[in-house]
Amino acid sequence: MLQAEKPDEKASGGSNDRDIALAGVEKERTNSNIKAWEESEKTKAENKAQKNLSIITAWENKKKASLEAKLRKMEEQLEKKKAEYAEKMKNKIALIHKQAEEKRAAVEAIKGEELLKAEETSAKYRATGKTPKNFLGWF
Repeated sequence: MLQAEKPDEKASGGSNDRDIALAGVEKERTNSNIKAWEESEKTKAENKAQKNLSIITAWENKKKASLEAKLRKMEEQLEKKKAEYAEKMKNKIALIHKQAEEKRAAVEAIKGEELLKAEETSAKYRATGKTPKNFLGWF
């Protein structure tokens, strides 16, 4: 009977080892599937994040370009207004210069008239031999 028990133990032990080996293979396969799923999910997350980052970058570039265009337009308008204002100021300066020249000419004309009048009056006094009444009148 010892011999008969020994083959049963071997058969029982072999089957048990085979079940353990199959369980190990099954566990390894499950772990492999889990790892593949995990890598797939990580790749999906990376791709989704990359897509969203691209969308954000495109949005940012669009907004920046729009604002830069608006800034250039405003700068052009300011330059135009500056040029117009400078032109107005130059025109005002020219007008002031013209008015000053007219006033100078008027003063010169009055001076010429007064000099002529003084010459005529002095010629009259010389002709008559009289001295002017208000000559040294302030003494």
